Amino acid sequence: MTSTDSKTKTRVSSKSKEDHPPMYKVLIHNDNYTTMEFVVDILLNVFGKSLEKANQIMLNIHNRGKEVCGIYPLQIAETKVETVHHLASNKGFPLKSTMEKE
Repeated sequence: MTSTDSKTKTRVSSKSKEDHPPMYKVLIHNDNYTTMEFVVDILLNVFGKSLEKANQIMLNIHNRGKEVCGIYPLQIAETKVETVHHLASNKGFPLKSTMEKE
């Protein structure tokens, strides 16, 4: 039994960050036109944040100029950025979202 346990532990511990896909931070940037309410709505519906967390992130965006809204694999991060731009454009807002490799 001991040899099986040590083999299992060795395999589990040999995994590293390289075994996982790279992750990307999705950010929303402040602007002078997009309403705070719309940003909160984006955080609730696109990023799945709670109302309390959405308000906190929105205030950070407003005060710091930008804030991380989530960390995702590449394709999901790209989709989140595109979704933000699409929804903002439909409402006539210039809201900007970007992504950075973590």
